[in-house]
Amino acid sequence: MQLQIRNLSKTYSNGVVALDNISLTIPSGMFGLLGPNGAGKSTLMRTLATLQECDSGAVFFGELDVLDEKDEIRRLLGYLPQDFGLYPKVTAYELLDHFAVLKGLANRARRREIVDGLLQQTNLFDVRHQRLGGFSGGMRQRFGIAQALLGDPKLIIVDEPTAGLDPQERVRFHNLLSDIGDERTVLLSTHIVSDVADLCANMAIINKGHLLLHGPTQQLIDDISCKIWARFVEKKDLASFQQRHAVISTRLLSGRTLIHVYSDADPGDGFEEAIGDLEDVYFATIAGRHRAAAAS
Repeated sequence: MQLQIRNLSKTYSNGVVALDNISLTIPSGMFGLLGPNGAGKSTLMRTLATLQECDSGAVFFGELDVLDEKDEIRRLLGYLPQDFGLYPKVTAYELLDHFAVLKGLANRARRREIVDGLLQQTNLFDVRHQRLGGFSGGMRQRFGIAQALLGDPKLIIVDEPTAGLDPQERVRFHNLLSDIGDERTVLLSTHIVSDVADLCANMAIINKGHLLLHGPTQQLIDDISCKIWARFVEKKDLASFQQRHAVISTRLLSGRTLIHVYSDADPGDGFEEAIGDLEDVYFATIAGRHRAAAAS
């Protein structure tokens, strides 16, 4: 089922506009919501998860009104928030079993079958009797996915799930998300570009409450592929290049400063055409360089 967001707006009491007339269609499968910290991602996630009210707008999941039919939506929803608190002295099995009871799984044998299956799926079965306080960050996140999968949800929302994970845990978590995204709508909110590049066939970029860009991930990369130019510069010359060119990113590579420039034509000055990637899409969009081209 598709998730339809129509003209969603939210302004906090301190005057911060978290969402400004957001309209977006999210198809089934993995969908990436990309943006910097403070972009409005978590506000949107909490609103879609029925945990926060918006000021105006509408959201539909299939035929269900997300904002008005909260109880019905919650039966179809799995949610992993950015800050997922756990009881450190409780074992993984005990807490997941408790969550299963809260989900309405009253039959003990059936509940045990489901809990064991989810612990197997998230590669936590062998540590099911270990207290959660001894879990690593990656194990905690995988447990969070296990609880989000209770009740076989059709809509899963995960907010910044890989922040702080080491590379090995990130790969393990990516594989888990990929496995669960085949027959569901999975909304992945993150500021980590590679998470979206690795996992999501469709995506959107938001910043300061505004929807800047959305579409199939590969198409967005293809659209920018001939507009990215790169060269190494001396650190002392960086400011001068930033004044003369539309520099969208700088990074150190083997101790040297590599800059990427957004330009429809060869900018000269020693630049060479580069193969654009999703990071270039992101930086060019956030910088306001790629917005007009994307909308046309």
